[in-house]
Amino acid sequence: MPLEIVRHDITEMKVDAIVNAANTELKMGGGVCGAIFKAAGVNELKQACDEIGRCPVGQAVITDGFKLPAKYIIHTPGPIWKDGSHQEAVLLKNSYYHSLELAKKYQCESVAFPLISTGIYGYPKEEALQIAVSTISSFLLDNDMLVYLVVFDKASFGVSQKLFESINEYIDEHYVEEAEIQFSRRLERYTKEPVLESEAISNDFYEIHSKSIVEDSLEDLLEALDESFSNRLLRLIDEKGMTDVEAYKRANVDRRLFSKIRNEEDYSPKKKTAIAFVIALKLNKDEANHLLSAAGYTLTHSSKFDLIIEYFIKQGKYDIHKINEVLFEFELPLLGA
Repeated sequence: MPLEIVRHDITEMKVDAIVNAANTELKMGGGVCGAIFKAAGVNELKQACDEIGRCPVGQAVITDGFKLPAKYIIHTPGPIWKDGSHQEAVLLKNSYYHSLELAKKYQCESVAFPLISTGIYGYPKEEALQIAVSTISSFLLDNDMLVYLVVFDKASFGVSQKLFESINEYIDEHYVEEAEIQFSRRLERYTKEPVLESEAISNDFYEIHSKSIVEDSLEDLLEALDESFSNRLLRLIDEKGMTDVEAYKRANVDRRLFSKIRNEEDYSPKKKTAIAFVIALKLNKDEANHLLSAAGYTLTHSSKFDLIIEYFIKQGKYDIHKINEVLFEFELPLLGA
């Protein structure tokens, strides 16, 4: 997945480079910075940083990773939050951008970021997250790289409370409880299990009509087989006037996976991958289910994951990274591949 949010210890990330939220003097600090120094080897990393000297806010420098799983450490000092009127947003954006450019220069295929400046530097988490996601996603539109945003726990992560509450209300209103699902399963048993004589008339009626429904559904399914998921997706991309690159970038999908989807007509994607293309193509709910049906899926009200996707579709909001922020908050699978 080109951009993924993960809950993990950044010092344990097996990537080409991790990013250190450094100070301008490149000295060992607290928080993420201190943890990186300790995991890399304090003496080795201190010597490498001393040789560089210092780094201005918003810029980035690179050292070896030493004892870390990562080959490199990219050091970038983020801004200290004052009141938002001292170029904090510009400087924070520069920290991400220059770190990504440095990773690209050193041919890194994967890089892991912390949420820069949100610790002792006091940058509001929600605003910092938006800058991180927008800067990284813009970079990925023109570059192939796997980027992780690493948070240690939920307290380090910020999603709008208003949005979170709105989605919770939507789920509460539309979520189909397990009892209702069990009821539908009991109905299905009528065609498989013996029934009491008192139920015979109603069940005969049910069986006659269910047979008709099954036949109709089978016919519909056979017709649906005429177009595979791959063919339907590629047709929709053309109809929406998008390029393949635009589509898979907006879907947060790796180029290699998209190549597999394009070249293997019978390729069956995971649901989260199929839905990622729904979001990338900005499909409405009917269009979404039409595409998903080609892969054997549909949006239901018995899944919180599906309801969150439906919420964003109905709101006409197709920012896949914003959706992934919410899915992460609800501890659900993220969109993409």
